Amino acid sequence: MNIRKAFEQGEGILRLSPTWVPRSFCIPGKRIKLHPADYYAFGAHRGGIDERWFSSTTKADNGPLTSPEEGLSHVVHEENGTAQLALLVDAVSELGRDLLGDELWDRYRKWPVYSKFFDNRGPLPHHLHQKQEHAALVGMDGKPEAYYFPVQLNNYGAEFPHTFFGLEPGTTPAQVRRCLEVWNEGDNRITDLAKAYRLETGTGWFVPAGVLHAPGSYCTYEPQWASDVFAMFQSLVSEVPISWDLLVKNVPAAKQHDLDFLVSMLDWEANTRPDFKAAYFRPPLPVRPVEEMLEAGYVEKWITYGTKFFTAKELTVLPGRTVKIFDEGPYGLIMLQGHGTLGTWPVETPALIRFGQLTHDEYFVSCGAAGSGVTITNPSRTDPIVMLKHFGPHPAAAQVGQNTN
Repeated sequence: MNIRKAFEQGEGILRLSPTWVPRSFCIPGKRIKLHPADYYAFGAHRGGIDERWFSSTTKADNGPLTSPEEGLSHVVHEENGTAQLALLVDAVSELGRDLLGDELWDRYRKWPVYSKFFDNRGPLPHHLHQKQEHAALVGMDGKPEAYYFPVQLNNYGAEFPHTFFGLEPGTTPAQVRRCLEVWNEGDNRITDLAKAYRLETGTGWFVPAGVLHAPGSYCTYEPQWASDVFAMFQSLVSEVPISWDLLVKNVPAAKQHDLDFLVSMLDWEANTRPDFKAAYFRPPLPVRPVEEMLEAGYVEKWITYGTKFFTAKELTVLPGRTVKIFDEGPYGLIMLQGHGTLGTWPVETPALIRFGQLTHDEYFVSCGAAGSGVTITNPSRTDPIVMLKHFGPHPAAAQVGQNTN
């Protein structure tokens, strides 16, 4: 496939194919539009598909059975009615600053973030994503992440639409260590040390690396750093035992039974801060005055903000309107609702997707195209276009919400 030709024909916007990821420890919530016959397309031994990754140059870390390109996004280019695919990571390498812009390319030489839909029927174990200092010990990057709960994908809340975050103020390292000591006795009761928050559609959270969290059962849009590193700290969830291997998956071999080291992976200050919700809860914020945007034919909101690592927006284009949207950096996007055009491309929102089927609901917008403005047309007389956009690190965006975690 000629990546440069695909880039030029799309006028700086790349079409991407769906990227599905299974998890052996998850039960699909079945809200990410995958056909019911395909939730175990990787094989039952791999677990159900409960994630779709967006604009990913990060390979999934699902153990020795992980397939060669699992988690990696593909660029789609059609010539003479035939679809050709190339890895997005190869497109980033070939296009470089033409795709990412000077700032991101000079600093990272890669696309340093991705996003996903996470769609689990029940809660996940209380776990963390390692800080950089601990992830680097196994050749990986630390991973902060963020959540947003789209209304369009949450017609039901599944089994437990609440999330445990952090630890109660006053919790001691010895208490967490004790939870690891009793791992094989059943429920280690680590969530007794935490507080659960009821989830609310149309809102989100920021979760720094090193912070414990037990995600609830809403379908979640998750912008995050480009890493698949984690450590499970809860031994039993919904009466299902969690293997010690999932606690030490990304821990050096010599430290996998060093309980003091494992506890040291927690960011203690962030986990126990008394103002946890005030610091990390993310209600949506309008990008510009709402009346001004409505007059122009759209509404755009920050949904992930206040962090130096990544940001995200939700864009709604009103029925019957054409708008031109400008952004300061490259971004990946996924459609939630409606149909129309995005630059030279059609955009649409499929109701059902077969495993391996190509779609027109996911794109990557280059830095140049974003800065020049992307024209979006909504031909519907009744239905809005709604899309989610995730961005890489940008100094100005970290100031949104006046919070710079």
